[in-house]
Amino acid sequence: MTKFISKRTMLNFDLSPDDIALTVDEMIAESKAILDQVAAEAVPTFNNVIVPLATRENTQNADYSVISFLQNVSTKKEVRDASTKGEEKLNAFEIEMIMREDVYKAVRAVYDNPAELAALGPEDLRLVGKMEQEYRHNGLALSVEKRKKLGQINKRLSDLGIKFNSNINKSTGRVLFTREDLDGLADDYFEGRKMEVVDGVEKYVVTTKSPDMSPVMQAAKNEQTRKRLLTLNKQLCPENIALMQETIALRTEAAQLLEFKTHAEFKLSKVGKTPKEVMNFEHDMQTRLQLLAKTEFKKLEKLKQAENKAAGVPYKGLYLWDHRYYSTLLKEHEHSISEDEVKQYFPVKEVMRGILDIYQKMFSLRFTKVENPPVWHNDVDMYEVWEATSDDFVGHFYLDLYPRENKYNHAAVWPIRAGYDREDGTREYPVAAMVANFPKPTGSTPALLTHGNVVTFLHELGHVFHGMCSVTKWAKFHGTNTERDFVEAPSQMLENWGWEPSVLRKFAVHHKTGEPIPEDFVKRLVAAKNKGSGLSNLGQVFFGLYDMAIHDTADGKVDAKAIYNKLREGITMFKNGDIDSWGMATFGHMMGGYDTGYYGYLWSQVFSADMFASRFFKEGIDNPKTGLDYRREILLPGGSRDASVSLEKFLGRKPNNTAFLESIGLKLD
Repeated sequence: MTKFISKRTMLNFDLSPDDIALTVDEMIAESKAILDQVAAEAVPTFNNVIVPLATRENTQNADYSVISFLQNVSTKKEVRDASTKGEEKLNAFEIEMIMREDVYKAVRAVYDNPAELAALGPEDLRLVGKMEQEYRHNGLALSVEKRKKLGQINKRLSDLGIKFNSNINKSTGRVLFTREDLDGLADDYFEGRKMEVVDGVEKYVVTTKSPDMSPVMQAAKNEQTRKRLLTLNKQLCPENIALMQETIALRTEAAQLLEFKTHAEFKLSKVGKTPKEVMNFEHDMQTRLQLLAKTEFKKLEKLKQAENKAAGVPYKGLYLWDHRYYSTLLKEHEHSISEDEVKQYFPVKEVMRGILDIYQKMFSLRFTKVENPPVWHNDVDMYEVWEATSDDFVGHFYLDLYPRENKYNHAAVWPIRAGYDREDGTREYPVAAMVANFPKPTGSTPALLTHGNVVTFLHELGHVFHGMCSVTKWAKFHGTNTERDFVEAPSQMLENWGWEPSVLRKFAVHHKTGEPIPEDFVKRLVAAKNKGSGLSNLGQVFFGLYDMAIHDTADGKVDAKAIYNKLREGITMFKNGDIDSWGMATFGHMMGGYDTGYYGYLWSQVFSADMFASRFFKEGIDNPKTGLDYRREILLPGGSRDASVSLEKFLGRKPNNTAFLESIGLKLD
């Protein structure tokens, strides 16, 4: 039986454009009153300055999140537009407020008062430090003229980022292919697929959304088919080229106003690193990975050469549109792994049941599905989260798993509401939403996931439960509000469950027969795990080095498109071919908070591999004590302490890269 949750706990996603506009205006008015009061305090203290500012962030974070979230998921254009407009207005206000010298003086007075700081606990002390840093990094230590200029730049940067990502959400491309063009695709790919007749020929509609595109890139035998679809995908959002160019220039100008040489230097200073450290890390990984990648590349070359010879076509090289196709073919040849065969054992309902069960047991939680939930679309499921051994409520989360028009077109988690301590001593509970684009049911076939989808599911739910299990006093530190280069580590660690035979056998069942996945099949799947790890991780190195190339520049005058194409071909080894493309125009990370932080994906993999190998693999992946230790030391603190402290407490030592290198098949020095 579903337990009663107070209205204060539930969130309303059924907002009209007028509702959004009214909420935005109310938030701004309330915020202005709070900041005016803080600035007027004659004797600034932690209680009359820091607490009101942090409490505002606590209480307004959910309203802000809902307003900005709707542009990614709403089916109504007017709501999406109002969401975008509302986010722009709120961000502009926040930039204006963070530039208030009178408020900064009050914050700085507390920061500089030893007597005030001496009385604070660790999280409150961290709050004061982070708050002072935010104001300083927004130019409050600058002259009035420079501060005004920085405010104008930050306002423009906010608008550019919102517009860039809005363009991506609207940018689904489509191609028409004959059945012959799509030779190699499984029969269920065509079930229920839209068709159009062109010059008397029936053609299938294929979009650039993942459930359409991924199978084609993996299985279409016709190279021109793969090339056409990839080209379309890499030519989406041409309008974003100019937006990114302007952003890079403005970020550089802003950093130099703050007396940093480059944007990279400015951003990395926040996490105690330098561009040189990041570049050394990326180049070291590139050197190590190339040893694997060159061998892998030669195997793929042989496959294409053999196919070309059989077809009487001259071999001209491996191109971007060949990578996934021949990598899939290599797995089939060396391990008898067929992607089509694999997905027969991963019907989405069984996968969801199995993965949710994993998280329940690992973290000592229990989930209750909410019937007829207040959600933004009928496809969305809502779950309540409770402690497994008590009636203590933990939070709730949403799963929005299938593609639709104008929906965010990748996989991500939105921390809709942070958990925090209310002023009356009670607890506000966290809310998170996982948004994905997994294949939908087709005709008589249920929704079937690839093994890659399963790993993605595990990863994204890792972000959800980082939020669910975090318990902090202030929203500023809740859940994934950690150092940027640690954010991905907990979720990456949980991907390992997708490769454990004992785990897969619990939920991988054939969608027709109900038979569990054969043991030999699992062994072959796991044995193929590291196939292509050199090339795939070089892809991560490419993104990280591209991030640094456009942001560690002293003049901001870079050709973002040309650098993207040059680095991609040079690092990943696959040719760009004769197509004119601008893949950076849909590289949302660069405009969504990961700028100068993409290195963190590989950096955090070092931590995730160490956590898994040193504790879970050694002590047992079903060991409840290990799961609770992980929940207590890694998830619960969120960003309320340095990630290095959390890691050392969980590991019992400082982390190292041994487990990571071994996990991808690299020999140690």
